[in-house]
Amino acid sequence: MADGWQRGHVLSNQSRLPWVAYAELTALFFMQGAALGMWFVPLTNVLDAHGLQAIKPFAFATSGIAAFISPLFFGAVADRHVAPVIVLRALALATAGAMTLACFAIQSGNPWLALGAIQLHALCSSPAWSIAATVVFSTLRDARREFGPIRAVATVGWMAGCWLVSALDADASVRAGLFGAVAWLLVAGLTFFLPRRDPPVSTKAVTLRERFGLDALSLLKNSDHRVVFITAALFNFSLAAFYPYTPPHLRELGFTHTSSWMTLGQVTEIVAMLALARMLTRWRLKWIITAGLIFGVVRFVLCALNDRVWMLVSITLHGASFTLVAITAQIYLEQRVDPAWRARAQALLSLMVSGFGSLSGYLVSGWWFSLVARDGGRDWPLFWSGIAVVTGLVGIYFLSAYRGRGKAERI
Repeated sequence: MADGWQRGHVLSNQSRLPWVAYAELTALFFMQGAALGMWFVPLTNVLDAHGLQAIKPFAFATSGIAAFISPLFFGAVADRHVAPVIVLRALALATAGAMTLACFAIQSGNPWLALGAIQLHALCSSPAWSIAATVVFSTLRDARREFGPIRAVATVGWMAGCWLVSALDADASVRAGLFGAVAWLLVAGLTFFLPRRDPPVSTKAVTLRERFGLDALSLLKNSDHRVVFITAALFNFSLAAFYPYTPPHLRELGFTHTSSWMTLGQVTEIVAMLALARMLTRWRLKWIITAGLIFGVVRFVLCALNDRVWMLVSITLHGASFTLVAITAQIYLEQRVDPAWRARAQALLSLMVSGFGSLSGYLVSGWWFSLVARDGGRDWPLFWSGIAVVTGLVGIYFLSAYRGRGKAERI
């Protein structure tokens, strides 16, 4: 537990029944995963169905823009001023309202109104995941062994959200987003059952830089921290092409209910998360992240084959690739960064991944997609080959730049 942190009215983790604590945390991650899945996976089809194809790259880029603004600010608030669980509750309520507004804006068919509402939703939802991770990490006794299985439940929630969307035939309907808004309301309700850990009381004056969380940038001075942050961001650059362009590729190959087919990636994601605890105690972090980057290259190479079977295999590999890079990076920060910086470290990772990584990825992949379109058609092999090359270059950077702390400390 973080030194100097004061607990609220809820009993400490040591005095509570473990299954109660785990049930609360898994329920939180399940509902948050479902809410995210019901929004991001169908979004490209929803925009297409309402004649808003032209704003797709910008709609997905809103999360990247938001990542530059809100995660560090709310991370600083959670580290210094307000209990993280209270911050999460407010964000969940705001996200539910903004998502509902975005659904009606999309339904209006007005591209500017839709983009504005989607951006508002992104500003509210962007910090929620890093704050939720902070709440969970502060409760766990051993993050390396416990976080993976609990985080896997978020993936189950993501899958359940996608299945619900397809089961209700809402793959291209704003109803998918309305279901997501209800899920966010349930997230807000769950926060009343979570441990409340107030930040330490301090009489030191807070500078404007600290108030907005910009002091977290000092974490980049550590060379290993910097490599992990940059690798996660660059990995997300190529990942940003996966969700906007895999569903239309699936449709061209003859698949329907694409939201359900996309959940194949979550199968290996769950397996990888359950295996992560053992991997982190046996392997160096360097080789775990490298394995994830290799899976990422193979995934996009298989997409480039433009074949029904290989396309499904590539989607399946997505989960393992994502887990071994993104989730391992989160656990790395929990293990290597001072607990007093916990929320800001996770927020900085969110900024690097969802900000620099996703924003540039959505915009550049949109440009790359339009560039390889020929005579109104789509050159999928060339498109995915370019993404595979970028992922391979990220792997080369990580292998050459990351040093680690030696055999004595495997993380």
